[in-house]
Amino acid sequence: YALDGSATAQEQELPHLAGYADSRPVRIGNAAQQQIQLDIYGELLDSAYLSNKYGDPIHYQGWQHVCTIVDYVIKHWNEPDAGIWEMRSAPRHFLHSRVMCWVALDRAIRLAKKRSLPAPLVAWAQARDEIVADIWTNFRHPEHGYFVQERGGTELDAALLMMPLVRFVSSTDPVWLQTLDAIGEQLCDDGLVYRYRVDDGLGGDEGAFTTCTFWYTECLARAGRLDEA
Repeated sequence: YALDGSATAQEQELPHLAGYADSRPVRIGNAAQQQIQLDIYGELLDSAYLSNKYGDPIHYQGWQHVCTIVDYVIKHWNEPDAGIWEMRSAPRHFLHSRVMCWVALDRAIRLAKKRSLPAPLVAWAQARDEIVADIWTNFRHPEHGYFVQERGGTELDAALLMMPLVRFVSSTDPVWLQTLDAIGEQLCDDGLVYRYRVDDGLGGDEGAFTTCTFWYTECLARAGRLDEA
């Protein structure tokens, strides 16, 4: 969306322009407006939960909106999407998106309990627990056992660093520590962290991503590895 809430312009390339160090192509608009990104509901409801916890309590109409979002997540969490990185390859079952669907349900349940808000908590909890079972069963490396980017895959993704930060998994869980070590070995380069090492449907080489480096640092700290952090 644009800043005023309208749809962004259709994406187009401007071949007469170049970016830093003659980087091309320069694009305006954003083709991601056509994508499905299931992780956004987790980020939204986590924000609502934190706003309620540290700011003003949610009002009834706002809670009705939350319930609508939860209903959508329950219907669609087991579908492929473009993921947080807006991949332009075919939609996939991304672990980060699956975790954030869990966050959406988990935070809605917590909020309902904390405020005694009306909600079908049994059904919500059942869907949340189905996501947990799916992640632990289908998103592990077949040989090494650590978490992987997509269902049935073997590659890593720096977005997995959000798993302990959103409290899906303990910061010292043995499987998580294996994942953290694998990310350090495969995605880190002299303190900088790459998002992934897979084809994303875009040309050119992937660069390190500053936000991922901060996630990695926090995960190390929460695991008690302060010197590394």
